[in-house]
Amino acid sequence: MQFWVYILRCRDGSYYTGHTDDLEKRLWEHREGLASDWTKRRRPVELVWCDWTGERYDALAFERRVKNWSRAKKQALIAGDWERVGYFARPPHERPSTTLGTNGLDVSRIGPSTSEPAPTSFVPSEVEARPSASVKNTP
Repeated sequence: MQFWVYILRCRDGSYYTGHTDDLEKRLWEHREGLASDWTKRRRPVELVWCDWTGERYDALAFERRVKNWSRAKKQALIAGDWERVGYFARPPHERPSTTLGTNGLDVSRIGPSTSEPAPTSFVPSEVEARPSASVKNTP
């Protein structure tokens, strides 16, 4: 059985993260205002990222982890930009300074995105070096 983790972009630009074992049904529930008070008040919603695993526990654990991420890190996940996800995975005091541009980093590639990312799928454990091999790319 497949258990999905998904991110929706709401009308107000906010993100909603959830998990389910029936993605099509859950998306319909969100669109009809039956799934969550958060998305009900912010319709319409758009699926911008999803991925699956074979275990419900793994899907729930990943959903909880993503819910705690910053907006910039979620946008990097949605865009499949592993460099930016890795950058935002580090605590702010451990990130290279990008304010002066004197460290040779391409600030435009690493800093928060100013445009909405295109949907894609990716395995965050490969960036964060955390054991979560059960999260797989979408078919």
